[in-house]
Amino acid sequence: MTDVLAIADHRRGELRDISFELVTAGRELAAETGGDLHVAVISGDTERFGEQLQLDGVDTVHTVEDGEEFNHDVYAQVVTQLFDAVEPQFLLMPNSVNGLDYAPAVANRLGLAYVSDVVDIGVDGSTLTATREMYGGKVETTTAVEADQVAVSIRGAEWPVTDDTGDADIEAFEADVDESAVRSTVTGFEEVGGGDVDISEADVLVSIGRGIEEEENLDLVRDLADALDATLSSSRPIVDAGWLPKNRQVGQSGKVVTPDVYIAIGISGAVQHVAGMKGSDTIVAINTDPNAPIYDIADYGIVDDLFDVVPALIEEFE
Repeated sequence: MTDVLAIADHRRGELRDISFELVTAGRELAAETGGDLHVAVISGDTERFGEQLQLDGVDTVHTVEDGEEFNHDVYAQVVTQLFDAVEPQFLLMPNSVNGLDYAPAVANRLGLAYVSDVVDIGVDGSTLTATREMYGGKVETTTAVEADQVAVSIRGAEWPVTDDTGDADIEAFEADVDESAVRSTVTGFEEVGGGDVDISEADVLVSIGRGIEEEENLDLVRDLADALDATLSSSRPIVDAGWLPKNRQVGQSGKVVTPDVYIAIGISGAVQHVAGMKGSDTIVAINTDPNAPIYDIADYGIVDDLFDVVPALIEEFE
């Protein structure tokens, strides 16, 4: 038992970034244990997903055809059966909405030690070390798990996305799903907070904080987003004020985002907000306070009044 089994995540017909981050995390673990990396994808367009998961470092992709949508009862049964078939040392699952739904159930069924919301993992001899954040990201704790087999759910945006093509075998896994135990039916998908914009999929985000002062001033930032062909997002105070819907909120109580460019305008950089955007490739901060925490993680900083800077940027990019 030195292998690693990672369960991919998908929504609305597309693999989510966390699937490719799971491959990165799984590849690291497999390198330390000397085992193989198995990746499984359940339901949806498994043929296409299987090909997309033929990545460098993956030895086998298991595809399980069972409907189009996520279903708790099906996933709990299938992942349990996959685990029994592969017999991995480590079972990796996404700490996503879906993952949080079935991961504890699977760990309970299998009697596994389970660590959730992990931001870093490693192997020390036969012991798994799992790091989690506490107190709003102000403290990190590392737990040593002494067990032969361990289940872990990993947080998104903590590992690089793996996209190097490999030559993994693709194998169809025939799960024996007990239909009498499937007590839930998925009838559709509705984004919490309404709207059809998923900021977690955006390449460029223009994000606004309380520095915008008044709701009417949001139009200025919308103009910048339009000029950059970017998506508008915000910190929590803007959502709490009702100026933007919940699905635009970045942060610990909002969405985790990993765009190519994240422009933080009038955002101080509270730990709860940083937790949701620190995985951005390039971070640009605009704030009048040179001591604002956002500058601790920014690649580029403009210490100036946003009401002077943003119009200049719009003029430059239009």
